[in-house]
Amino acid sequence: MFLALRDLRFARGRFALMGAVVALIAVLGVLLSGLASGLADAGISGLRALPMTHMAFDEKATSEQFSRSTVEQEDWQAWAEAPGVERAEPFGNTLANAQVTEGAEKGEQVNLAVFGVAPDSPLAPAPTKGESLTEGSAGIVITQEIADLGVEIGDVLTADKSEVRLKVVGLLDDTVSYGHIGVAYTDLDTWRHLHYGLPGELPEAATRQATAVALTLEPGADVSAVEKATGTRADSKETTYGASPGYTAESSTMALIKGFLYAISALVVGAFFTVWTVQRKPEIALLKALGAPTGYILRDALTQVVAVLVGATAVGTAVGLALGSAMIGKAPFSLSAPAIATSAGLLIGLGVLGAVVAVRRITAVDPLTALGATR
Repeated sequence: MFLALRDLRFARGRFALMGAVVALIAVLGVLLSGLASGLADAGISGLRALPMTHMAFDEKATSEQFSRSTVEQEDWQAWAEAPGVERAEPFGNTLANAQVTEGAEKGEQVNLAVFGVAPDSPLAPAPTKGESLTEGSAGIVITQEIADLGVEIGDVLTADKSEVRLKVVGLLDDTVSYGHIGVAYTDLDTWRHLHYGLPGELPEAATRQATAVALTLEPGADVSAVEKATGTRADSKETTYGASPGYTAESSTMALIKGFLYAISALVVGAFFTVWTVQRKPEIALLKALGAPTGYILRDALTQVVAVLVGATAVGTAVGLALGSAMIGKAPFSLSAPAIATSAGLLIGLGVLGAVVAVRRITAVDPLTALGATR
C-alpha cells in the first residue's frame, strides 16, 4: 500500500519544511567544502605545484620547518649521490616585503613568498609570458596572484631592509601561493640576499646554504643511511604542507566545523522521523494487522527517508554551487568536485543513519493497536 509514498503526497507541507532544512544544511556543506579547499589552495598550492615527492629538512627543525631549517651544499650533494634518489635540488623559502619602485603601480607594497630554485632545475617554472630565470640576474617570475596587484613584466620591486632590486622577468599564469601570499620564483643567490637581508656580496658560508632539499625518490627507497649521514629528515610532500603558516590550524578548524554540521544533520533528520513515526503508529499497526511484514514496512519508511534526503540534498547542492561560483575571486573559495560529492554523500549517509534509529520503532508497533486493544 506504499504508506510512506502516500505520506509524501498527503503531508507535502511537513516534508517540504524538512526538505528545506536539509537543503540549507547541504548549502552550508558546499560552502564549507569550498572554503576549506580555497584556504588549502591559498596555503599550500605553491608547495603542491613543486615537482617532487619528498623534502629533506634539518632534523632539528621539528615544526615550522621552512623558517627553521637550513641545509648545506654537502647535504644536497650527498642526497643526489644516494641510492634510490632520482633527483635532489636545493630549495629556498622565505617571506619578503617589497615595494614597486619602477612600474605603473609605483609605491605599491607587495608581499612575496619567495621560492629560491636553480634556474636549470625542474623546480624552476616555465613562465607563460616573459623570460625564464637566469643565475645571478636578480630576476623573478611572479604568479597571477601578484600580477593581480598590478605588477607587470618589466617592473622593479625593491625589497625592504636588504634593498635588493628585483626585476619581474616572467609571469606564470596560475594562482599559486604559499601561506596566503603569492609566490615569486627567483634564483638561489637572489633568494639568499633576501633571506639573510644582506645587500652586496654574501659571506662565503651563506652561498652554500638553502632551506631544504627537494627530492624525487624511487618508490620504497630506503634513505635512512643518508638521513643519518647528513643530519636531515626526509618528509613526504604531503607532510610538508603542515609547515605552511596557518595550514594545520585552518584545516583542523574547518574539519571540526564540518563535523559538527554533519552531526547536527543526523540529529535533525533523526528527530523529525522519530516524531513522524510516532504520529503514524496507528497506520503502521493497521498495516501489520493486515499482514504486512515488519521488513516491508521498514523498507517503505527508509524509501521515504532516502527520497527526502536525496531530493533536498540535490537542491541544496545546486544552490550552494551557484553561491560558491559567485564567491570565486572574492574570497579564498575553490569548487572541488570530490569534496562536494563527499559532502553530499556524508549528508545523505548520516541522515539515513539518524533516521534508521528513528524508524526502528516500527518493529515495536503492536498490530493489536489497530484492533482496539487499547480501548
